[in-house]
Amino acid sequence: MLTIDADAHVLETEHTWDYLEPADRKYRPDLVAPRGESRGERWLIDGKLRGLRPATLTEQELARQTERTGRDVVTVLAARQMDDVELRLQDMDRLGIDIQVLHNTIGIEQICDRPEVDLALCRSWNRWLADIWKQGGGRLHWSMMPPLMSIPDAIDEMRIAKANGAVAVCMRPVEGNRLVVDPYFYPIFDEAERLDMPIAVHIANGNPAMLDLFRSPYQQGGGFAAFRIPTVMACQQVLTSELATQFPRLRWGFIEASAQWVPWVVADAKERFAVQGRPIPERPLEASRVYVTCQTNDDLPFVLKHAGESQIVIGTDYGHFDASSELDAISILKSSTEISASTIEKIVETNPKALYSL
Repeated sequence: MLTIDADAHVLETEHTWDYLEPADRKYRPDLVAPRGESRGERWLIDGKLRGLRPATLTEQELARQTERTGRDVVTVLAARQMDDVELRLQDMDRLGIDIQVLHNTIGIEQICDRPEVDLALCRSWNRWLADIWKQGGGRLHWSMMPPLMSIPDAIDEMRIAKANGAVAVCMRPVEGNRLVVDPYFYPIFDEAERLDMPIAVHIANGNPAMLDLFRSPYQQGGGFAAFRIPTVMACQQVLTSELATQFPRLRWGFIEASAQWVPWVVADAKERFAVQGRPIPERPLEASRVYVTCQTNDDLPFVLKHAGESQIVIGTDYGHFDASSELDAISILKSSTEISASTIEKIVETNPKALYSL
């Protein structure tokens, strides 16, 4: 059985921006530690603090995190940051993972306001990942960052990325003032379909006003409202839209939001189809070519009853140490007695191969 980690990460470092073109070096992000903040370092991009920069924890600190949560999150910094690709591959061997699909960390929020900066940073990030892919011996594929403020440039980047190991187009559920189903993105969907690349909607939120609201001091749920809920919302929007008909070969992945919500969204979609007098698909996820990453604390028999066995994948969130991270998630799933061996094989091999066209 080929074991595919459908959600792993790279942690951006200053080396990420060594791939900036000479004319774009004036946009190079800087790591800064804001005075009076407990969040540690942030990226200073075009005069503003941007993006996610996880704290640089030692292996001992990660071990304590593992002890507190009961979930393995211990990795070596050089492997997390891709300073040593061979070390990353060795860690994958330790975890029994054959292939990882790598997603960005910085893009959980909007990274800039200007199209020229967006293009420069996305292009550098994509070249960095292309270099990692070349070193990875076919084991490290990736989800590319499109500069969505300029659709023509985004399409050019998609074509280059596809030729250099990218297997998905990463999008946030909310991009500025646009939802992911906005017709503005139709050229992206058309090109993704042509390139046989899915749209990977990773938990994120590209609307600064929404994020300011969810940073209320009375909100204690971490990124649940800010990042997870918009991803669930985006899946419901895809299922109830006409996108499955307009782009009949396009696939979608909803990444790192768990899967416990799937029965609720599927039932809601069916109800709305009924009200509108539209044919109700027996398996809405399958009909819209939608895949969802699960976690080991999901009630998988219940989820699979509504999602279908062909639409669920699993990821470890390798490189992070938050509520979604569990390095041995795939090993735990493989030892499960709640679902059949054939279903487990679909989740760890068949389904991610179909999603990412591996």
